[in-house]
Amino acid sequence: MQRAVIVVLSLSLLCVAAIGAQQRGESGASSDALGTWSGTWDGAGSGGFELTLEKGEDGKLKGNVSVTGEPTYKATLRTVSLDGNTMSAEYDFPPDPQMEVILKTTFDGKKATGTWTARQKGGTELATGNLNLAKK
Repeated sequence: MQRAVIVVLSLSLLCVAAIGAQQRGESGASSDALGTWSGTWDGAGSGGFELTLEKGEDGKLKGNVSVTGEPTYKATLRTVSLDGNTMSAEYDFPPDPQMEVILKTTFDGKKATGTWTARQKGGTELATGNLNLAKK
């Protein structure tokens, strides 16, 4: 009888945890990461970097970037996911359709730090650098 009660309680706790994770969004997305983040990028050059993250009407995470320096461009995130306070995202590099940019960013309160990597789509890494952002 005690085993049956323990099993039922364990399943109940798992269900509550799953519902909580679903309410936070994709991969445990924290609403603290949503919004506009502004700062700098460096590596094979330097410039300004602005990241906007939001939930779409379908509840899925989406976003875009605005980059200044050399080159200057705007792009929509092709993929984006949050696991706790860590974001992974990819977007097509507008100046060269054969390239993509991979972002890995960790959010900590009103600050975020991370890396960017430019590479041939699905292949060779060409450049990498750092991101330093603050929430607007």
